[in-house]
Amino acid sequence: MTQHVHLAVYDTLADWEVGYATAHIGNGDWQREPGRYEIRTVGAGSEPVRTMGGMTIMPDLTLDELNAEDSAMLILPGAGTWLTGDNADFAKKARRFLDAGVPVAAICGATGGLAAEGLLDDRRHTSNAPEFVQAFGSKGADLYCDVPAVTDRGLITASGTKPVDFAREVFAALDLYTPEVLASWYKLYGLGDPAGYFELMGEAA
Repeated sequence: MTQHVHLAVYDTLADWEVGYATAHIGNGDWQREPGRYEIRTVGAGSEPVRTMGGMTIMPDLTLDELNAEDSAMLILPGAGTWLTGDNADFAKKARRFLDAGVPVAAICGATGGLAAEGLLDDRRHTSNAPEFVQAFGSKGADLYCDVPAVTDRGLITASGTKPVDFAREVFAALDLYTPEVLASWYKLYGLGDPAGYFELMGEAA
């Protein structure tokens, strides 16, 4: 049965931060179970949103309609609206997901929103810089990891400049690929090593 991976959408969403994750979740190539997951977009309301790149997205459902039990993961992209506190309800929804044992993946500005919600206080995490999440009230300074992406107890966090590393953590949490395929995928997209391409082609043969 197809499971839904929910992508939060809001004005000024940073398109590039989630592009690798969403494109490959929706592409069945190399997956353990093609068609197992489908992306659905979630807005604060039902009105269309406009991304930082100028694309218009019509949400599939509203935040009030989203339930953790109906989801395989909630993905929170960065956006300028995290800096103004406009996305606080998405951070509150993330808490409900984590409490229910459903993974949450946050990148760039979204990590600040989770910090404001207190979700980084007791989890290993990363962001654009330690000062960034501390400015949002994070009390987990000792748990900050200076790496591109981190997963701890169902919560994925990443720097906004590391969308490939973010996607790799998302794929691992969803068990989208075998470990061997995931390593080849990252070799190609993360390291720019053409050997990864030939390994993936071998998997598809």
